[in-house]
Parts: sequence; C-alpha cells; structure tokens
Amino acid sequence: MGVSRMSVARSYDVAVIGLGAMGAAALYQLAKRGVKAVGIDRFSPPHDQGSTHGETRITRQAIGEGAVYVPLALRSNEIWEELEAETGERLLTRNGCLIVEAVNSVSNGVVRAAFLDRTKQAAKAYGIPHDMLDAAEIRRRYPQFTPREDEIGYFEPGGGYLNPERCVGVQLERARALGAAAELGTRVLSVSPDGNGVRIITDRGELLAGQVIVSAGAWAPSLLGEPFKRLLTPSRQVMHWFEVDPDYAEHWSKSPVFIWSHGPSPNDFFYGFPSLSGTNAIKTAGEQYDAFVHPDEIERAVTPAESDAMRAEHLSGRVQGLRRQALRAATCLYTMTSDSNFLIDRHPESDRILVVSPCSGHGFKHSAAIGEVAAQWVLDGKTGIDVSAFALSRFKIAA
Repeated sequence: MGVSRMSVARSYDVAVIGLGAMGAAALYQLAKRGVKAVGIDRFSPPHDQGSTHGETRITRQAIGEGAVYVPLALRSNEIWEELEAETGERLLTRNGCLIVEAVNSVSNGVVRAAFLDRTKQAAKAYGIPHDMLDAAEIRRRYPQFTPREDEIGYFEPGGGYLNPERCVGVQLERARALGAAAELGTRVLSVSPDGNGVRIITDRGELLAGQVIVSAGAWAPSLLGEPFKRLLTPSRQVMHWFEVDPDYAEHWSKSPVFIWSHGPSPNDFFYGFPSLSGTNAIKTAGEQYDAFVHPDEIERAVTPAESDAMRAEHLSGRVQGLRRQALRAATCLYTMTSDSNFLIDRHPESDRILVVSPCSGHGFKHSAAIGEVAAQWVLDGKTGIDVSAFALSRFKIAA
C-alpha cells in the first residue's frame, strides 16, 4: 500500500504552503534558483481571506519594532524595485512616512515601546535620511494632521507604501514563468516527515517534497500543532476607508503614510495612507490585540459601529478633512507571537520543515527579503541576512 501511494504522489524539491506575502516571495526566490518547487494555497492568491490585501501596506526603512528588522526592509525595497524593472508594475511608492508620538511617551505594548525613539535610533545606526518635526511643523507641512503641542514627528522621505495584491500577484506570476508549479484552491490537511523528505496530504491528493516552507499565516497553528498552537495567535483586524472632504483633497492626496501612537495601551495606535488616485478616500486602521479568532470562524462583516469607534477613538482630534461616515471597511488577520516579533525557524521535530510565521502585524514590508532568506535557508543551509533573533528557542516551549 505504501509503495502504491508513493508512486502516485507528486514530487518536488521544495513545497511552499501558503502563498500570501511570505509564501509568494519564497516561491519566487526558489524559482529564480531553478529549483523544482510548488506553492500550495487553499484560496487563489492574491485574495482577501488572510493578511495580505487592502490596497496598501506601509513600508519604512528605520524600523521601530527593532533594528534587527532594518536589513530585511532595505533588502525588500531592492527586490520590489528589481521586480518593477522586470515587469513594469508599480509596486512601491515612496511618498514618505510620518510617525507621531508624545515627547515623553509611555510604554505602548511589547514591540512598540518607545516606538518613535527606537525608529530614530535605527535611522541613525543605518544612516537613513530623516527629519524630526515639532507639532507646529507637522501642522504646517500637513494641515490634515493636528498633533498636540507635546507630540513630535519622525519623518522618513524613503518610507511609503506597497500594493500588497500586486506584490503577491507579480511574484507568483514570475515564479510560474520561471517554472514553479502552483496548486490553488487546495487545502493542506497534514505535513509530516517521511523518510528523506516530507509528505503533504491535501484534499486533492498527496505530494512529496525534499523540504517544506510553511508560511500559512493564521492557519499555521492548526496545521502545525504544538508548540505552534501555543505560540501563534490569530486576531481579527479592521481597515476603514473614509471619504475625503473636498477642501482637504489636495492635502490628503499628497499625504505621507502615517503611524500615530497616542496612549499607554497597545490598542492606542493607528495608521493610515494618502488618498489614492480616483478613490477620494483614505484607508486607516487601528490594531486590536484582544480579538483572538480561528481564521475559519472570523466575522468578516464590519458594523458601522466599528467604523464610528475608529473615528472616536483614533481620528477625532488628530486628523481632519474626512467625512463622518466610512465608505467601506474590511477585515484582515494578524497572527501574533507573545513578543510581537517574527518566528522564522526549523520545526523542532523536523529540520526539513521551515516555519516562516507569523508577522504580528508588521511583516509585509519585510516579506520580499524573508522569501529570499527562506529560499537560502532551505537550499544553502545559511542566510544572507541574520534572522537568529526570530528563533523558536527564545520561547519556553516545554510541555
């Protein structure tokens, strides 16, 4: 029976499970290396069911979540630009990034404590151009923002935003053109070591791979089991689009992306984007760290009350030039670790399974480089960028 099953299983050098931000990047990088690779996704990416959608994602060069991320952000920008040159697509827009925070800010959760100051220190360490702005200068440059007198801004001209759907789509298109296979609309049921490889059982048959990269986002905990069920926590997030008042249309169209930390709770944090051409609206979102969900059970509908709360808790008194009612809203998923940092490491029970997850809400800007790192790890056994800070060993995982 085992011989028969082996004979019908499709075989690859590397399989990538989950083709969102990290998985699409990994498949592209594997294909560039000429590897016989397959990507598997339960949907048809780019799609709106996971963590990689919604028109825009912020990218920065100096990273307040930790200087260890800076090389990933810088390398990712290089890869986006290489892809733009290859394909003629517009993936990266450098319209600047403004970070606002109180001069004497209080701790704002684990990863964003002293967020602006850590961003500034990272910029200095890596020679990243930036300006420090007082409240009056922020208001002068950007009349749509109304910071308090005790708030300051860090402005990075090299920051901006990415188009997540096109970034994923372009990398998958390039991967296929370079010979990678893709099995979409395919649910992975199990991943397990099998002799000198890994057996992947799906709802459409079995595959064998020499190595596997699991980048399944919010589905990773249930697929991988322990210890990942304890370490990875999916949460529901909401994005809102507010219509721009005509008097502020020019200000919002020329706006930088922005990040605003305004209180002691991890939830006292929001971010947003300029109004994109033809939309007459801006996208903005807060972050919820207390709405844990299973990805198959997430409430996708967003109520008007949620958009009203976004305005009351975050936008009111801080930004202006927006109409009261949200035009639309959408959900996405974060997958959090307890310290809000990434998890990139071999599975403790198999060195043939590389887990690339989660992003804890700040991953897309790094995804192109993480895909390259993942490909290097499985093919070369070493990476061009040090990712040891994201090792599984930092967690206490004893039973």
